[in-house]
Amino acid sequence: MAPPSQHCFNAINGATNNNGAVPAVMVDTSQQKLPCPTLLDADEFRRQGHQVIDFIADYYGRMGDYPVYPSVTPGFLRSQLPDAAPSRPEPDAFGSALRDVRDLILPGITHWQSPRHFAHFPASSSTVGALGEALTAGINVVPFTWTASPAATELEMVVVDWLGKALHLPESLLFAGGGGGALLGTSCEAILCALVAARDRKLAEIGGKRIVDLVVYCSDQTHFAFRKAARIAGIQRDQCREIRTCHADMFALSPTELRAAMQADVDAGLVPLFLCATVGTTQTTAVDPIGGLCAVAAPHGVWVHVDAAYAGSALVCPEFRHAIDGVESVDSFSMNAHKWLLANNDCCAMWFKKPCALIAALGTEQEYILRDPAASDVVDYKDWTLTLTRRFRALKVWLVLRCYGVDGLRDHVRSHVRMAEAFENMVKADGRFEVVTDRRFALVCFRLRPQEEFGGEKTANELNRSLLGEVNAVSSGPYMSSANVGGMYVLRCAVGSTLTEERHVEDAWKVVQDRASAILHRMEIVYSVLG
Repeated sequence: MAPPSQHCFNAINGATNNNGAVPAVMVDTSQQKLPCPTLLDADEFRRQGHQVIDFIADYYGRMGDYPVYPSVTPGFLRSQLPDAAPSRPEPDAFGSALRDVRDLILPGITHWQSPRHFAHFPASSSTVGALGEALTAGINVVPFTWTASPAATELEMVVVDWLGKALHLPESLLFAGGGGGALLGTSCEAILCALVAARDRKLAEIGGKRIVDLVVYCSDQTHFAFRKAARIAGIQRDQCREIRTCHADMFALSPTELRAAMQADVDAGLVPLFLCATVGTTQTTAVDPIGGLCAVAAPHGVWVHVDAAYAGSALVCPEFRHAIDGVESVDSFSMNAHKWLLANNDCCAMWFKKPCALIAALGTEQEYILRDPAASDVVDYKDWTLTLTRRFRALKVWLVLRCYGVDGLRDHVRSHVRMAEAFENMVKADGRFEVVTDRRFALVCFRLRPQEEFGGEKTANELNRSLLGEVNAVSSGPYMSSANVGGMYVLRCAVGSTLTEERHVEDAWKVVQDRASAILHRMEIVYSVLG
């Protein structure tokens, strides 16, 4: 494990480090008047802020030296830290704490910003995104209403329209076209907000007692956040329809299957309420056909929400606009700018065609404390989201858009797509492997082909599970994840780290090939003995 360089710790290396513990022998100061700490002293903030910036810069500079996944066991950190917080700070507590971050915490984290992190989906970072987070934390406003922070509210309105235009969303979802949007923490929140708005709108039509008749729809590839949101919103567990997808359709939701499911529910006296369509599913980045699904949902008055948490970022590139054909007909749309658009965690953008439905569901009534009566006809974001306390995320996104520009974001996305295409071509060039699903964005799903001499499909999943385990066990190698689709265990190589370069992708493939050769060689020996 290679830690960041030492220059950012020159001022603290002489300090005694007790991991925050109070020394056993101390002078009794119970009768002494302790000085008031400098909680927001400008000079102290500048000094400690420089230490943090140097620390982060060193961390990024040495990122490639860290194994992506830590070699630790449960409880490793708890055993090294005190079981209670100190009653008083140790000398140079901040410097000592930074040293613990370096020596105790960094060795135990998964390095999501590593250029060799190819697992899950990216959590993209940028210099501007990180500094935007710092600026937001330093200003520390709570923009729950326009009055609570007018500039924060209006900047958020500007930013969601800027972002919506950059993603080629229809004007009907933007403030400029009568819709509107907000910035949240995650897509999980966005889905729940949309579902609650849809529920209340429907119950206003059919009566509140019929909540037990409401049915929601998704595919078997939809993120589990939707099922969780449905439970929170009061939908019966057995009335969340997971429609099966198939390999032939690249695991996209079929409008034909959706039509049959909705009609069956109507015939049973139930009420179709909500469809969660996905652009870029978690397992394989499948793309549900939005236009066809909206055509099925419309006769039943079903609310259609599009979850584009990952792939929504790709929409900055015109060549991916076709992935949301038919989006003009949806009721709401969400994506995570923190996944691929350089806006550090957390940042989900959501848009609504008719914000009045959302406000009717989530608006508060006791506004004599929260709202200035003189401020009329304004957006109060407390009525758009689940929480009252909310972060000034718009500042970070505004900085990213200003400092990188839409063209810069396109270049960023396209570079990852090119690298993923290169990885895909390397997989296809090795006859031992196969690409399992069409690559749409920057994720490649692949596996070792079933080896007939070693049991064929019966042993293929275990073979690929072993391959992933060995790939991830290489300390200087890549870190990948898996999916299980259509009964197939596949490896996922998701290119998306800001620091990833072509050489990292090429090195990752070499590790995969090397580990595959070793596994197949061992199997040859075993089967020759058994044979």
